[in-house]
Amino acid sequence: MRPIRPGDRGPAVTEIRTILTGLELLAAAGPQTDEFDLDTERAVRAFQQSRGLSVDGRVGAETWRALDAARWRLGARTLYHAVPEPLTGEDVRSLQERLLEMGYDVGRADAIYGVRTSRAVAQFQREVGLTPDGSCGPHTMNALRRIGRKVVGGRPQWLRESDAIRQSGPALVGKTVVIDPGHGGTDPGMVVPDGSLRWTEADLVHDLASRLEGRLAASGVRVQLTRGPSPDSCLPDADRALLANSLGADVFISLHLDGHANPDAEGVATYHYGTDNGVTSATGERLAGLVQREIVARTGLRDCRTHAKTWELLRLTRMPAVRVEVGYLTSPTDRAHLVDPRFRDRVVEAIVAAVQRMYYPIERDVPTGSLDVSELRAVVTAGTVVD
Repeated sequence: MRPIRPGDRGPAVTEIRTILTGLELLAAAGPQTDEFDLDTERAVRAFQQSRGLSVDGRVGAETWRALDAARWRLGARTLYHAVPEPLTGEDVRSLQERLLEMGYDVGRADAIYGVRTSRAVAQFQREVGLTPDGSCGPHTMNALRRIGRKVVGGRPQWLRESDAIRQSGPALVGKTVVIDPGHGGTDPGMVVPDGSLRWTEADLVHDLASRLEGRLAASGVRVQLTRGPSPDSCLPDADRALLANSLGADVFISLHLDGHANPDAEGVATYHYGTDNGVTSATGERLAGLVQREIVARTGLRDCRTHAKTWELLRLTRMPAVRVEVGYLTSPTDRAHLVDPRFRDRVVEAIVAAVQRMYYPIERDVPTGSLDVSELRAVVTAGTVVD
């Protein structure tokens, strides 16, 4: 869909304003208007900020889906596992976060009432003496309100995810990594003229992804890219996440470049799944920190830190997933680095080192910037496995 933006009018704007008013982000003053005015833009930005979305004041496809989901509050309807179209909404996410807080395994709080959520609800119902049908109606809601935290002094989801990483072993050999070069096809991403040249984000991140594919494959990793160099169309983020899930990926890495109207904006930032109330992908958060520190140490890019987001790309993936904004294409300083193939090789080495370090036990981790990536290739060539 074309983003709905300030200045637009129509029924869609009226619906957006109605939702924002219900969320108390927009004052209900007189009859509803169909104009996307300044107050509406501010409310949309506040909503995007609160939901961990990109804050641009426009209602694109992802923001619209988040607004549509926000209509529902936990307890307003009965939740159940519907086939083939599962129920989605803010109420589902609230239920998942409540169950996670109590120690039940719903996987990621993705706002989708799937099999895993239904099983967690049934387990809760069984333990409190209710019929374990996996649906969340009035009786289950009353039981949830009566019972406090089940797990105290720890993060059960962190323990589950960390144990899964530990059980898979420290070697990269045989693991599956999906690399996602952002944009592509009809969406070139950031486009910046530079004298007689014209740099596009889609082209640069695909080159970066191809280099990363080669380095990981040389380390014994099975690698899949979400797109080629010149696709006919741009794959939606939700479809990229579903592709990674269908491949049973162990790690998902999305590569992007940033941009800003101010050419002084520069640096690298890495994003993982997380919400405004502290629910996060524990292994995704750890991978994001490793990627961020390795890139900063090996390239000298300004450290713009790691951040939690609820983008569909991160929310819908079932494995540790990160999105890396590898510098600002609009910054003359960053751009001079990004167009240099040798610099892109250093970025790739940093990401490979971060992925390897994620699988090392905490007690055997190595200092940032110290892992020699060429040693990983030597291990594969020698036909041995580092343990």
